[in-house]
Amino acid sequence: MKREFFGTDGVRGPYGGPVINEDFAARLGEAAALWAAAAGGGGDEVLIGRDTRDSGPALERALAAGLRAGGLRPVSLGVAPTPAVARAVVARGARLGVVVTASHNPAADNGIKFFATGGRKLSDAEEAAVEALLPPRPAEGGAEIARVDANADYVAALAGILPAGALAGWRIVVDAGHGATVATTPEALRRAGAEVEVIGGAPDGANINAGVGSEHPEGLARAVVARGARLGVAHDGDGDRCVLCDETGSLLDGDEILTLLALDALARGALAAGTLVVTVQSNLGVDAAIRAAGGRVERTDVGDRHVLERLRATGARLGGESSGHIVNLDLSPTGDGLGAALGVIAVMVATGRPLSALRSGLVKFPQGQRNLAIGAKRPLAECAALTRELAALTRELGDAGRVMARFSGTESKLRLLAEAGSQATVDTALARLAAAARLDLPPT
Repeated sequence: MKREFFGTDGVRGPYGGPVINEDFAARLGEAAALWAAAAGGGGDEVLIGRDTRDSGPALERALAAGLRAGGLRPVSLGVAPTPAVARAVVARGARLGVVVTASHNPAADNGIKFFATGGRKLSDAEEAAVEALLPPRPAEGGAEIARVDANADYVAALAGILPAGALAGWRIVVDAGHGATVATTPEALRRAGAEVEVIGGAPDGANINAGVGSEHPEGLARAVVARGARLGVAHDGDGDRCVLCDETGSLLDGDEILTLLALDALARGALAAGTLVVTVQSNLGVDAAIRAAGGRVERTDVGDRHVLERLRATGARLGGESSGHIVNLDLSPTGDGLGAALGVIAVMVATGRPLSALRSGLVKFPQGQRNLAIGAKRPLAECAALTRELAALTRELGDAGRVMARFSGTESKLRLLAEAGSQATVDTALARLAAAARLDLPPT
């Protein structure tokens, strides 16, 4: 069964558009409730969290009306990071969790994503089953939504990763992206004794991700150097990813964070199944570093849902994406930006080494990416010229590189990737792929 509305991370789009509006939110809430009832399980509570966008409260009310029409009891968590919602679903034994967020997208967008019992994201098949239950008309609004606080328990649980006072004398800069982590990440770090400076910490409903946060970490880097901080931490709008900055002002992406955490775990004999799970987007240098330390890397499709599925299938516990979605199942049932940052800080505390030294475990292959706007998506197997070029480049590069093409899950774009031993080879490969793709996928 094919999905029409769900993408790589829930349903997302411009607020007030054909999908992200109150009517559709109510219909989707009712469909999710009907799906949950058919799937079985105890309890009737659904926890709804949201980020700081102006459109969040209206979409939350519409979702609640739909959920109530489907026989479930909505409870609002207010503004809460995505991992706090997932943790609360587990702690309270809720039937569903819902987050109203468009993550790193601009404020004009919004979205809706679900967590099933146990705090796991829905599979592609489950999302398709929800879509199949969409009612033709939205349910009308109902009573006021009950409210509970999930942030306090979330902060308390994650702050416990570090011993009390472990960060005394540390200065850390946090860029909350004017999003859902504005009250959680600074508090967790202060509990461990750190002096925290916050940027991107004044949400007004329209400024989420606007020149700040994990998509725009340049200001974080400048602030870390100017303040003489040990490190910087930047989140996206809903807090399920992070980008770090070392004390020199150099940024670390998800691949570097994952490699650092995995190498530390391998050294302690604590990497579950000896395995790190990454996506096809991650740099080949990750594989080389982990193999050299005695571990192995499993790759999966793009999307933290796919990482989570592979973690559970292999018995591994650590995985993520180069974008900064880091999943540590010992800390959280989903990607957790605060958990990732605290995990890295714990390694810094234990080793006494600065972040600039710890990151040296990953030597990246030269990599390049290109996004091509396309008129319409078609199965890649039907793109004869692109398929031939991918095969030819794969043969030529052998074990010394790779190429990849995939469609964006949220935009009308073809994403091309190449890695090789030199930047010149990468650039040539991307040019060849782009030329071939244009023969099969014109822009209009």
